[in-house]
Amino acid sequence: MSDENRTPADQPEMADQTVDAENGAAGAPDDLAAAFAAEKERLEAEIVALKDKFLRAFAEADNVRRRAEREVADAKIYGITGFARDVLTVADDFERALGAIDADARAKADGTLKTLLEGIDLTGRALVQALTKHGVARIEAEGAKFDPNMHQAMFEVPNAEVPSGTVVQVIQPGYKLGERVLRPALVGVSKGGPKAPPADAPAGEG
Repeated sequence: MSDENRTPADQPEMADQTVDAENGAAGAPDDLAAAFAAEKERLEAEIVALKDKFLRAFAEADNVRRRAEREVADAKIYGITGFARDVLTVADDFERALGAIDADARAKADGTLKTLLEGIDLTGRALVQALTKHGVARIEAEGAKFDPNMHQAMFEVPNAEVPSGTVVQVIQPGYKLGERVLRPALVGVSKGGPKAPPADAPAGEG
């Protein structure tokens, strides 16, 4: 229908269509902006989540690496634990064999017997030196305050001159491998003396 042929009754319908078209054109940019903002928010949240997952995975990988390095280091240090205990037992046997011979008899020994005794002594020392080379250290117990982590008390000795709980006799030496106790020292501990001062007390206090 041409404009010339439109009747006045057709004019309101045309006006409504024009208003709808204008409203649609105005609403389209708003909808697009809202959709863009929502998508941006979604992507930002996804980036944050992925970053968090990456950091967690990186931290876990670093923990695994550190744990593996520690286990390798421990294996190098403590891998000989069982063997070291066995060798210490042999060294003890040598020491006991020498201890069974009193000082006078040893001093009077000559010839083959003297050579044998010297060989036993040297072999026992060589065993301990070999272990020392690989990180095995003797626990210095005599005169120290009794430590249940390092010492095993076999008996008590009345002694009023030293603080109670002092190691006054070593029956069997103890040894450590690195920071671990291979075996505690078997000791005799004093009793009846003055109370031992706290470990962190200043010298001469109390």
